[in-house]
Amino acid sequence: MVSTLYKWSIDEWHKLVDSGVLEGKPVELLEGDIVKMSPEGIEHSYTNQSVSDYLRDLLKGQAQVRDSHPITLDNSEPEPDIAIVRLPQTIYCNHHPYAQDIYWLIEVSNNTLQKDLEQKVIK
Repeated sequence: MVSTLYKWSIDEWHKLVDSGVLEGKPVELLEGDIVKMSPEGIEHSYTNQSVSDYLRDLLKGQAQVRDSHPITLDNSEPEPDIAIVRLPQTIYCNHHPYAQDIYWLIEVSNNTLQKDLEQKVIK
């Protein structure tokens, strides 16, 4: 017997998120699959904040630095540690940044490096 997993579309994912059923659950949509996110450790948190603060100062007025917020791709809605996206930030009032809005994505990784390199690569 072959089992097939259900692939979620972006629209279905948004409805699921908006329903509140995923509230408090550390998950993200990757390639149509709902995937559990790893908990954030102390070293990861410190590094992420330090890099974000540095980039925010460096890129002020040129780009927005987003920390651990979703981006919307064709069939994924990952939450990269840091996303550098185009301004003005008000364009994100009704949607997360799309691929064309993104300048740079950063994943801070140590313990989850292999998973990040396999699952979070944008194709």
